[in-house]
Amino acid sequence: MSGRDRETRERLLRTAARLFAERGFRKVTVREICRAARANVAAVNYHFGDKLGLYREVLQLATGVLQATTDAARQAGEGCTPDEKLRRFVHVHLRRMLGERDDWFPRLINREVADPTPALDTLVEQGLRPRLEYLAGIVAEILACPPSDPRVMRSVVSVQAQSVAYLPSAIGVRLGQKTRLTPAEIDDIARHVSEFSLAGIRALA
Repeated sequence: MSGRDRETRERLLRTAARLFAERGFRKVTVREICRAARANVAAVNYHFGDKLGLYREVLQLATGVLQATTDAARQAGEGCTPDEKLRRFVHVHLRRMLGERDDWFPRLINREVADPTPALDTLVEQGLRPRLEYLAGIVAEILACPPSDPRVMRSVVSVQAQSVAYLPSAIGVRLGQKTRLTPAEIDDIARHVSEFSLAGIRALA
């Protein structure tokens, strides 16, 4: 692939990521992507096969972000107590999720979950399941029970839901939520989510 081809491919990916995150897979056309990316309309077929092929590549980028965040949280918690593992998981997760200036990937994931495409399985198996399994292992340690205990997954969902609630949204803005947070504010939120979650999990034990 020539340098020009690589540059065109990257430009298509960046543009498609933004448009798919804003409007979803079904409401964006190849022609719109190519126009915004300043590329020939045949470029999508040349580089990705078709629109779904392009979307799969974009979703793979988002999956990679999820994987990298989970890996970072796992490394941060190595050798720590279960309580501290959960704290570090939440801190790493929120710092990366709320500290990003380009928030296309959480918006893209939310759209994929709300209106699934054939690419959903890859996102779940490579990005979401490993994260939830890691967090479930931490919760099971705190509860001193097997990961299959119903309390474990309910607690995992509660931890995740608290974090996702801080993502910028139209509803959040109307309720006074800030769209940009400072690092100190993100750390304060992470401490709250961590301690609130730990107290609830301990109460279930």
